[in-house]
Amino acid sequence: MPIIPHDRGVAGRKPYSRTMAASSRTATGEATTDRTARRLRAVPPTVFSEMSALAVRTGSINLGQGFPDVDGPPSVIEAAVRALRTGRNQYAPGPGVPELRTAVAAHQARHYGLDLDPATEVVVTAGATEGIAASVLALVDPGAEVVVLEPFYDSYQACIEMAGGVRRPVTLRAPDFRLDAAALRAAVTPRTTTILLNTPHNPTGAVLTREELEAVAAVATEHDLVVVTDEVYEHLVFDGRRHVPLCTLPGMWERTVTLSSAGKTFSFTGWKVGWATGPADLVRTVTAAKQWLTFSNAAPLQPAVAYALDHESAFYDALAVELQGRRDLLVAGLRELDLDVYLPEATYFVATDVRRYGHADARAFCLALPERAGVVAIPSQAFYDDQVEGRHLVRWAFCKEPALIEQGVERLLAADLHA
Repeated sequence: MPIIPHDRGVAGRKPYSRTMAASSRTATGEATTDRTARRLRAVPPTVFSEMSALAVRTGSINLGQGFPDVDGPPSVIEAAVRALRTGRNQYAPGPGVPELRTAVAAHQARHYGLDLDPATEVVVTAGATEGIAASVLALVDPGAEVVVLEPFYDSYQACIEMAGGVRRPVTLRAPDFRLDAAALRAAVTPRTTTILLNTPHNPTGAVLTREELEAVAAVATEHDLVVVTDEVYEHLVFDGRRHVPLCTLPGMWERTVTLSSAGKTFSFTGWKVGWATGPADLVRTVTAAKQWLTFSNAAPLQPAVAYALDHESAFYDALAVELQGRRDLLVAGLRELDLDVYLPEATYFVATDVRRYGHADARAFCLALPERAGVVAIPSQAFYDDQVEGRHLVRWAFCKEPALIEQGVERLLAADLHA
């Protein structure tokens, strides 16, 4: 057997050298080496960790990160306890426990008229976040382009970078944050393979209309694209609106991966139990990546989520009504400030424009906010490639108890928020 010289490596590939790592210096001038892989150097740390840590450090009210103050249905917690006590503590099957896959399929049939095979057309994931990662890693080759709605949830950027893909953003612009069908069509090139869609949309709160979804479907079918749809806020829509899954449109079932999660639907965000559904070939493709991420997750929580889907639909119906009231409470308070406030149609979040306060950008505003007002919010520019478009936008969360929202508004009204 021939011996390959140590410094030649794989044919056609330049051998790794430590000199390829980025160098920098500390504040004292000491040289350091950044050993982070190049594909991750373009991805900043998630803004949620930074701002939530700031809330804890300053004792501020956290109107930034989207997690409720109150847990979901007690019956679901009891179902998890039963699972813990009856031996459901070892690895769950990689695709998910059968009762959860069956419950997801029943949910899709009940709400959207979809007939899924739970054995082949449902896979359980560690929240929708893993579903996004597994879908992108499984479907996107290095150099392939992914059309994504901007602003985008920050994990989208990270997952596309880790896959070696290229983002092609289509911007939803204030004040209405509607999808521009012409911009969507213009974003597609011969290198485009995938559309990563989010509706109801975080952070704008927009719900894509059937007409907008039909524009997505037309582009996807014309260019033979796969669409990955993040629909975690599917039940948290307001003012009589209805969420329409893209996969229910003509010609879209066979090319759509649909993602959702128990975290937002049942107010158990820390459980990280989500699912991907779609035609068997696409679910099999997503599973090919998912098996190397977590393989299996949350074994005793999966039966509890199955129970929730089968027995607690009244919870998320009532939650949507409660959230609409909390939205209105926060929006009314923010409008007392000198802010442009954009009324959301769904989700946990409301966007505002803060430029009248004289800060260079929303990040500066948000970093000053804990000291000035004892409140934390999220600078939306973290979700934009187009920094000009996102520079002055701030995302606020209203998935909190009304008393906490009122306290936060009172602090903001009493503070001097100007630069």
